Amino acid sequence: MAGLVVAMDGPSGSGKSSVSRGVARALGLRYLDTGAMYRAMTWWMLRQGVDVADAAAVAARCGEPALVSGTDPEAPAIHVDGVDVAGPIRQADVTGAVSAVAAVPEVRRRLVALQREIIGDGDIVVEGRDIGTVVCPDAGVKVYLTASAEARARRRSAEVTGSTVEAQQADMARRDTLDSTRTTDPLSMAAGAVELDTTELTLDEVIAEVLRLVKERT
Repeated sequence: MAGLVVAMDGPSGSGKSSVSRGVARALGLRYLDTGAMYRAMTWWMLRQGVDVADAAAVAARCGEPALVSGTDPEAPAIHVDGVDVAGPIRQADVTGAVSAVAAVPEVRRRLVALQREIIGDGDIVVEGRDIGTVVCPDAGVKVYLTASAEARARRRSAEVTGSTVEAQQADMARRDTLDSTRTTDPLSMAAGAVELDTTELTLDEVIAEVLRLVKERT
């Protein structure tokens, strides 16, 4: 397993986080949630009063916050300027703004550089939307998780207090469109990636399938 990088891509609600953490635990690897880094940047922009719809304004300030991502799959952590933001970055205001911030090329350049630093010599499971295509195209194992729109919305609504499946499905459709059509690093399946539809699978079944792929390809 020395030097192994498992790249886990896919849209929101496809199960990336739970699967990635489970695989990392099973293999004794580190874990990185790159989406949390974009959320952390978005949280900082909102707290600073930056208009996240103004790409130039976001680009001008994206070098300011100090972002530190933990890599323990048992207790993922992320801090901005020394503040633990693991909870706040999951709030509705951040969720509604993160696609706009993530589309800014300067933001992506900075965070991809940080992600590559953390990946280093490997021994890590990395989840996101551009891991196999941009961040680590040489990853030893590339997986693209998918699920039906209804399944994804159902999973996410169960995680968000006061939300409905219908509301989540509409929000995911909006984010999918933004993420897959942005000019810089759009969401897409990497060359050589294995597509895995999780709609009818349990979490344990998906983890087992990814572990099988890892064994097969290493």
